[in-house]
Amino acid sequence: MYLKEFEIRWNDIDANRHLANKAYIEYAAHTRMSFLTERGFDQRLLGKFNIGPVVFHEHIYYFKEVFYGRPVKVSLEISGLSEDSKFFEFRHSYYDYKGRNFALCEMIGAWVNLETRKLIPLPEEMQTFLKDVEYPDDFRTLTKEDTRKFNKIPVDLV
Repeated sequence: MYLKEFEIRWNDIDANRHLANKAYIEYAAHTRMSFLTERGFDQRLLGKFNIGPVVFHEHIYYFKEVFYGRPVKVSLEISGLSEDSKFFEFRHSYYDYKGRNFALCEMIGAWVNLETRKLIPLPEEMQTFLKDVEYPDDFRTLTKEDTRKFNKIPVDLV
């Protein structure tokens, strides 16, 4: 399990003086990018293949409040990948300074070609970066259907 520590900043706090909703998303995104960068997914490599990650949905479950003044840790586990690594699922657990779990985030995303704006499989050269990690016991192979499990579609104003 990958862990990243964060100091709760003043601008991470909301009107209730606890960690703001936006901070949970920001911490998860920062943890993912740190994990990927440390595994070799830096801007140079992403630029070489002209790809980037895109989030389909991100769900946060709040268990307990956390406040300014103490560091927190955010974990990352790859809880799912499609066979070609086009689709990915990450799970983040949030821990207070005593190691108590105060929130959980689950997200599903994919890789997009930045020129065509189409979803693409992760290039073979990069797949080893994600397949060479320890997966949790509940790891699963994703399909396109998993990315649409909530069956939400756009509803336009017109």
